[in-house]
Amino acid sequence: MQALFFSMDFIQKMHQCRGELQHQTALCAVIQDCAVMVLGKQLPLELKSLLQLQLILHYDETYREVKYSNLGLKDIDSKMLMSINIIPVCALLYTPILIRFFGTKWMLFLTVGIYALFVSTNYWERFYTLVPAAMAIGAAIVPLWTSVGNYVTRMAQKYYEYVNYKTEHVQEQKRAPRGAYNSYIIAFQAVFYGFFNLSFVCAQMPMFFFLKHYISDLNHTLCHVQHCGTSSYGIIIGFNSTVLQRLPRSSELITVESVLMAVAFISMLLVLILCGSAYRPTEEIDLRSIGWGNIFQMPFKHMRDYRLHHLFPFFVYSGFELLFFCTGFALSYGVCSIGLEHVAYILTIYGLSSAICCSLALSMLCLPRQVPLLTGAFVHAILLIALFFWEPRPRTLGEAPMLYLVAALWGIGSALNKTGLSSLLGMLYEDKERQDFIFTIYHWWQAVAIFIVYEWSGLPMKAKLSIMLVTLVVAVLLYLWMEHKVARSIPHRLPKIPKPRHKVRGYRYLEEDSDETGSEREEEEAEDEEPNEEQEQPRHRNRHGVEQAMVGGRRE
Repeated sequence: MQALFFSMDFIQKMHQCRGELQHQTALCAVIQDCAVMVLGKQLPLELKSLLQLQLILHYDETYREVKYSNLGLKDIDSKMLMSINIIPVCALLYTPILIRFFGTKWMLFLTVGIYALFVSTNYWERFYTLVPAAMAIGAAIVPLWTSVGNYVTRMAQKYYEYVNYKTEHVQEQKRAPRGAYNSYIIAFQAVFYGFFNLSFVCAQMPMFFFLKHYISDLNHTLCHVQHCGTSSYGIIIGFNSTVLQRLPRSSELITVESVLMAVAFISMLLVLILCGSAYRPTEEIDLRSIGWGNIFQMPFKHMRDYRLHHLFPFFVYSGFELLFFCTGFALSYGVCSIGLEHVAYILTIYGLSSAICCSLALSMLCLPRQVPLLTGAFVHAILLIALFFWEPRPRTLGEAPMLYLVAALWGIGSALNKTGLSSLLGMLYEDKERQDFIFTIYHWWQAVAIFIVYEWSGLPMKAKLSIMLVTLVVAVLLYLWMEHKVARSIPHRLPKIPKPRHKVRGYRYLEEDSDETGSEREEEEAEDEEPNEEQEQPRHRNRHGVEQAMVGGRRE
């Protein structure tokens, strides 16, 4: 999952080597660390793979009766899904505090460990192992993605500082010119999401190489299904309660779970060994020294910024579209018409399409930044309208080409949406002391959207499509209005970050140089100078007043 780029020690060593050869070496290291991050980033999608495998097996009535008898796996699965979808709604209350307390790197490590814990509980499937682990997963989702967004953005900024090490503001550790980081943030986000979307493909490997051989064909699983697509209600009405031809052996299940556990363990090692700190040690101290009460309040205060206000609908739609594709489209359109054995192909095509098309977000380097987001929204709007009128026939393999085409086009829109939003937030909020708050808000709104999708599972398909289309239209209109206000230089409202309050003043705080940003130093100097000037004027007035009083007294 991690290590988009260099560690702190690596950057310090590279700063000592100034030649062109060292620049090329650093670029190779960035590409290598991208691959490392992606290998580790498989973990959340390996979780998806495990959940997919687990839910299919637990759905089968014969499997439940033979393997676990009266254990109540169906009830356990419903409580697991409830925990994973509901608990993230509370994440806004604790995510900034956890990230500031542990640091971005260690927050990544802990959340990866929680995912690994969930994978390990499947060796012994019981209520007291699966449900608590699912609750931990729900609590870790928003901190994980907030840390990832913050980490990728910080690595882009660090790479800019390395490439431009000769510039004055980098050497003096002052704020970079407005927009200086933009091209690096766009490139890093595009690379990250490109590799991340490949994990949709990796998540289908257990389905391709293991479970596919046990699933019954569509004539058996869909024998009672009458309506698909836009005419469907809920997920799939009439889906057969037995989907397995024969039961898999316990040894085979243990082998698959061991492979997933190995991936989880490797991910933890990659984060621990290859991920560097997102901030310098003194910066980490400054970030958490503003006070825990202030850290708790900052996400709520940042929501008053009109730029975030206007992006809220886009955040919500970003959560809608991903979960809708993986559940609503893949099941009500895909499985309902071509069978459960072909769902892996739909998700694989989606993953490949979105991974390749993340490179289209690099168009922000030469085109207005509105282009990727609006293009992705336009593609999804056309697809939503088409899905509103499309009712594929059940048990018909002839629908497969159209389903694969829709999956590929949906992947294009998702790639532009995710990459464009993350890049936009990195460009709008360049201050390193604000980024974890901004990404917390972004991923919290996504979590709220995922909760809504979980709650609407029983609605008619037309209602779901209508909600998504309305949300998308509102998101586009508000985004265009936000860009219009930014172009007119309408001032935005940002809360002031309190100054660090250090209990112990060591040698580091007595030095003239500081790790604080240039804007903070300038504000402090301005605040220090203004009171002195104001104080000097009354002193002069008081002195003249005293002299006049003394002269008057002598005359009397």
